[in-house]
Amino acid sequence: MNYNELAAEFLHKMRVLRKVTSHRNISEALQGEAFVLRFIHCHKGDVLPSEISNEMEVSSARVAAALNSLENKGLITRQIDPSDRRKILVRLTAKGREVAERHYREVIADTANLLQQLGEQDAKEYVRLVGRLGEIALPQKELL
Repeated sequence: MNYNELAAEFLHKMRVLRKVTSHRNISEALQGEAFVLRFIHCHKGDVLPSEISNEMEVSSARVAAALNSLENKGLITRQIDPSDRRKILVRLTAKGREVAERHYREVIADTANLLQQLGEQDAKEYVRLVGRLGEIALPQKELL
């Protein structure tokens, strides 16, 4: 088997898939402001910007830009930690919780729709293979 040819075909198909609206919505949920909202929502309390940066694996400047935008939209608040004035605590507003929950429901619906179109057997196999790729890739990433 020529794995280089297979890799080229895989990358081509991934580019095509990126153009599909529902797949694009799923991808966006794993990055940027949507990811930040979901991350804070899942923690059900205050979050430190450094925790967001570590989870997203992006710079603190990029997280700060996302937080500025979310704050300007009224989706989060930031305040100084009363127990350690060097830390900033990030919290969702009621509007932020609503947006995070709505966005999550939309992404789940888009994902379920794509998986349903694959059919039960292929959908389960696809999810299994994505998990397997994650298992294979994670140890390599940790070495870097």
